[in-house]
This record gives sequence, C-alpha cells and structure tokens, in this order.
Amino acid sequence: MEPSEVKTAEEALALVEERRLNHVKVGVFDIDGILRGKWMGRDKFASALSKGFGFCDVVLGWDSNDQLYDNVQVTGWHTGYPDAEVRLLPGTCREVPFEGDMLFMLAEFAGKWEAVCPRAALRRMIDKAGSMGFGVKAACEYEFFLFDETPESVRAKNYKNLKPLTPGFFGYSALRSSVHADLHLSFIEAMEQMGIPIEGLHTETGPGVMEAAIQVCDALEAADRGALFKTFAKVFFQRHEIMATFMSKWSMDYPGQSGHVHLSLTDAKGKPVFHDAKAADTMSDTMRWFVGGQQALMPELLAMTASTVNAYTRLIPGFWAPTDSTWGVENRTTALRVITGSPAAQRVEYRVASADSNPYLAMAAALGSGLWGIENRIEPTPGVVGNAYDMKHAARLALPRTLWDAAQRLKRSKAGRALFGDAFVEHFAATREWEEREFRRHVTDWEMQRYFEII
Repeated sequence: MEPSEVKTAEEALALVEERRLNHVKVGVFDIDGILRGKWMGRDKFASALSKGFGFCDVVLGWDSNDQLYDNVQVTGWHTGYPDAEVRLLPGTCREVPFEGDMLFMLAEFAGKWEAVCPRAALRRMIDKAGSMGFGVKAACEYEFFLFDETPESVRAKNYKNLKPLTPGFFGYSALRSSVHADLHLSFIEAMEQMGIPIEGLHTETGPGVMEAAIQVCDALEAADRGALFKTFAKVFFQRHEIMATFMSKWSMDYPGQSGHVHLSLTDAKGKPVFHDAKAADTMSDTMRWFVGGQQALMPELLAMTASTVNAYTRLIPGFWAPTDSTWGVENRTTALRVITGSPAAQRVEYRVASADSNPYLAMAAALGSGLWGIENRIEPTPGVVGNAYDMKHAARLALPRTLWDAAQRLKRSKAGRALFGDAFVEHFAATREWEEREFRRHVTDWEMQRYFEII
C-alpha cells in the first residue's frame, strides 16, 4: 500500500505494520502556519487514531518565537496550559523524504480549540461552499529566496551581508536552472515523494529567488500541500546547507515574496461554474459575484493574508504587490487577477497574500469572502485596465497599511465574524496585535542610522 492510498485509521495502521515502523511523525499547524510536531510510538499512534491525543495548547498560545501571548482567551496562564484535543487525519498520510520508510500524518485541533484552529477555519469555508452546492479547486504558488547560508551562519552575521545562492536579477533563467539542475530536480522529486506535485519551478527576478507552483487539487488538500511545502522546502535546502526564506520582504532592494492562492468553483457534479462563453470576459454571474465579495472584504480580512509586520513592507507600488483591493483580467498590478480560458482553467488569483501567510487562513479568507459575495450578489467595481498603481481608487478599496490597522479592521468586520466566528476573530486579531506590539518594542537599524548622531 502507498501512503497516498490511506484513507482510514485501519489502513494507516496496516501501513505502519507493513513497514515495521516503531515510530510515526505527526504534526499540527499553529496560528502562524508553523508545523509543530513530534515522533509518536506505534502503540500510542494506534491509540491516537481511534481516540485522539493531547498536544499542549501552548502551541495556540505563543508566537513564532515561542513567546507567550498575553491577550488571548482560549489558552494562557489562566487556563494552566492543558493539553488540547487533537485528532489525527489518516487521509493526510505521507512519506517523509530523506527518512527511509518514515510516515508523516497531519492532525487538527478539536474540542473548544477547534474554533481557533487554522485548518478547521478553512474546512468550515469548504463545508459552506458545499452547502451552497459548490466544490472548490485550489492551488498555492510561492516565491522564496535561497541563500548560501546555514542557521548558524545567519545568526553569526546577525542576518546582514547574507550570500544569495545565485547573483543578480535573472528571472526564468534557463542558465541558472541548468547549472543547478541536480539541486532543482532533487527538490522536485522530494516534493513529489511527499505528495506535493510541483507544476512549475523557475527562477524569479532577484538574487537566489525561486517560484514554485503547486498542482491544483481539492481546496483542503491544496492548503495541506502549501503548508507542508513551506516546511519541507526549508528542510530540503537546509540538508544541502542552503537556507530558504519565505518572509515577505528580506531586502527593500528586491520585490517581496508572494503566496498567491488560485481558486475556482465547480457544481455538485464537478462541472466548472466560473466560465460563461456569452458573458463579458467569459465571467459567469457566479464568478463575478465571487470576485465582488473578495474585493469588498479584502481590506477587512487582510490580517489573515498579510499576517506579519514584515508583510506590509511588500504592499507598496511598483513591486508586483497590490496596494488597493482591485481586480482585472490578466492584470498583475491588481490584487485579484481573473484568469480566463477554458472552463476548467478559468479562475481567480488572490494576489495580496504573502509567502509568509498561513496557507489555511489565506485560502479561508479568499474563499470565504468569495462565497459571501455570491450569497449577497456583490458586484465588483469595473475591472482595471492598465496600471493599477497609477490610478486613484475608491477610499473603501484601500488596504490597511499596518498589521495593527488590519487587526482592527478584522475585529470590526461583521462579515468576518459571520464567516469565521467570534472566537476565531478575537483570538487571531489578538495574536496580530501582539505581533505588532512586539515589533514596537525594538529599535531598528534604520532608526539608529537616521537618528543616533544627527537628530
């Protein structure tokens, strides 16, 4: 049996027995999209498949630096940090590259913690789509920079004067991909082994930057693939003494790094519903309302797709990232790019999401807002033709300029609360407020250089 064939707990156990494994790797993604995992003994694994298991709920109560949030309710010192209920997901069973026959399985928070679980937030949006008669197809694509560095060397250098894997601006370079063919092909093969098929891999514009497009599939699996891709891309390259970073912007000299989400809907029989050959731009009413909802709610839900302080340095004019909630047909200066073509290929690309966003939450925001648009028949503004950066847009389309402002917009969003629930909105917004406050506690190099002597 292959890991991709596992659908039930019984099949998962049979595969563990077949491979004579004493341990299995399990993991769950936290609020920032960071994989938190551990080895689990075979007997414990068998028990967890049927009864679930406990995972210290601090993983929902600390930030990406393991610092405890001081303003969340679902966990904290006031609860004593008990174990959260977690259920294993047999259908996510995968092989782990580089580790022989080792198996890996994702888990999801349950019980009261399910209300703030990122994967569960997306699953609820997919269920909502199902209740409206739609299936959801999705794919993630990521830009990431590669450095000829190690975790030790970047710290020794204090993250300054880092050496990119390759020099200069050289997008879509056949030269670079040929020189590094062994590395690139090994990476593609490793992702394939993990059940993360790469549809396209190429150099982007900037030193050492790559872009990977992951193959389309059902939305929940697409988000699993995206989240696992980010983790195991880092693992793969660190094993080659190379570091990959998915932070939104590591240098103001180069474009930021995106984490675009592609979405389309089907009917109950699997037929695409976004394409109408007789309509303008072949956009069906369903697609037009979907885009309308995404456009209307993007400013309110931005914290879910630009979830770090650093993400807001990416959202500036002229650097391939949006500054307003705009849309256009095949227009990469807008926040929403409608891609037309055959019924199966027609989709919308949610371009505002950054590479460091949590794939589950970015996809949940993109999907949930689109479904809200269909429910309410929201008409989008006229599509942008030309350079969106050079145009003046309605004030209501302006995106928040800081993470703090984005968190406040989310807290005030009636649609956001209706889609994701009060518990999720309060928890997630509080974690983003914490992130901004942590940033404000630090003095930057820019401030030192600008103010130390002269001011």
